[in-house]
Amino acid sequence: MKFFKTLLLTTITVFSLSSTWAQTSGDDEKLSLNSGTIDNQFEYVIRRSNSWQDYKTVKKTWLYALKAHTIDSLKAVHKDLKDTQAIVDTQAKEIEDLKANLSNTKVELDNTIAEKDSIKLFGMPMTKPNYSMVLWSIVGVLSALLLFFIYKYRNSNAVTKQAKKSLAETEEEFEEHRRVALEREQKVRRQLQDEINKQKNA
Repeated sequence: MKFFKTLLLTTITVFSLSSTWAQTSGDDEKLSLNSGTIDNQFEYVIRRSNSWQDYKTVKKTWLYALKAHTIDSLKAVHKDLKDTQAIVDTQAKEIEDLKANLSNTKVELDNTIAEKDSIKLFGMPMTKPNYSMVLWSIVGVLSALLLFFIYKYRNSNAVTKQAKKSLAETEEEFEEHRRVALEREQKVRRQLQDEINKQKNA
């Protein structure tokens, strides 16, 4: 009993948060418990439920179906967020490592420039111009890598957004297709029932 009270309270809370959007969507939008957005499914349950004083009596099967759809949606969102966060964390760590390497290289370069006469690199004496050229090459490579990973980081965010947009569009197309198929099936059943009735009457 406590579970149903909690679930009813959750239903009412979600409805109150989404009521503004539901009002603007218009009454012409078709509501269903098994299709459409979670908001539409809550709206369907609320509109189809019986009223008693300040309460709504809701079928258990509706609550279970609504709970399952909500959990599925949350799981999908959590998975997307988890995957995206893993990518962001990995790339952020790589960028930080590159920044640290670049900073260390610059410090080494500054210390080297302050020295006089010959300079040793890996135990080999080198002239200052050659030494500077090597170190600046390293800095250039690290800078290029840093820019590359920054680009990859931004690109992955764009790809994630595009994938979410494509998924939403695909879901809308699927729901529309399913609605049309359901209407077609209902029409065929009505025609079949009409034929059966005609046969019986005949």
